[in-house]
Amino acid sequence: ALRAVLGRSYNTVWFQQDGAPPHYALQVRALLDREFRNRWIGRRGAIEWPPRSPDLNPLDFFLWGYLKQRVFLTKPANTEELIHRITEETHQIPPDMIQKVIEGFYHRLGYCQEKLGQHFEHFL
Repeated sequence: ALRAVLGRSYNTVWFQQDGAPPHYALQVRALLDREFRNRWIGRRGAIEWPPRSPDLNPLDFFLWGYLKQRVFLTKPANTEELIHRITEETHQIPPDMIQKVIEGFYHRLGYCQEKLGQHFEHFL
């Protein structure tokens, strides 16, 4: 599915995942090694993901909360409506907001380095 979405840029993107136990399964790592070679970040990946660090993942520190707030302004009537709302809200995220999230990510990386990989969320 990612190849279809990313097209020609597929061979240049990096895959990022946290250290959750299901992500560490041998089959998962074999798939990532095959599909992304040395272009994935995670436990035992080309670049190690810092342990216990969801505060580094833009999906965790921004996207899931943002979408939940927007999608559930009123309760979706069914699964199809839920999927539709998630898709619509994702497409409507303003580019300047995405830029701020990226800047926030770099800011968080700096704190992670400064604190030697320890918890730092309370410093933000």
